[in-house]
Amino acid sequence: MARIDTLEQLTTLYGRPKERTANKEIETLDDHSRRILSLSPFCLIGTSDGRGNADVTPRGDKPGFVEPYDDRTLLLPDRPGNNRLDSLRNIVENSAIGMLFLVPGVGETMRINGQGEIRDDDDLLERCAIDGRRPISVLLIHIESIYIHCPKALIRSKLWDPSVQIDRASLPTLGQILRDHSGMVVEGETDENLVDRLNKSLW
Repeated sequence: MARIDTLEQLTTLYGRPKERTANKEIETLDDHSRRILSLSPFCLIGTSDGRGNADVTPRGDKPGFVEPYDDRTLLLPDRPGNNRLDSLRNIVENSAIGMLFLVPGVGETMRINGQGEIRDDDDLLERCAIDGRRPISVLLIHIESIYIHCPKALIRSKLWDPSVQIDRASLPTLGQILRDHSGMVVEGETDENLVDRLNKSLW
């Protein structure tokens, strides 16, 4: 076994990508990428801090929750969460951002890379409000590249295949996992009221 630590070694090992693969990256939203955004209720966000420490976090909301502002810019509302602010802290230090959008039942995924900017402009917050509840902030993503991934990863994983879905009861409850990870027991908190509290604070 040998470590691969140069681009030359990597290219020798894998070869170069096919021309179509290399050339299908675009820099502005088109009809296809806009359609995927309008159908996607879930994305993953990759960021890193000023020292290069990486982080990936999920974001989910109603389909189309990440919306085009113009052909080169996206709006992503930041809904109430745990206030760790891992992604937002990273963007303050290093604005580079990578996003991966999924559409339920669809094998293809869409990757968008660019630069993030945290905003709290009234007009943007109001634009992203749901039932009168405005997000705490809005992430403006300045697009640098858009790339549609083929469905191989989702075919291999059978992600959307109901026959391989895992029964939630096969894992400990969220409350038990949190107690085991943190060592903290919150007096009076049960698994049921934890889930109920989460459901009541989505927006």
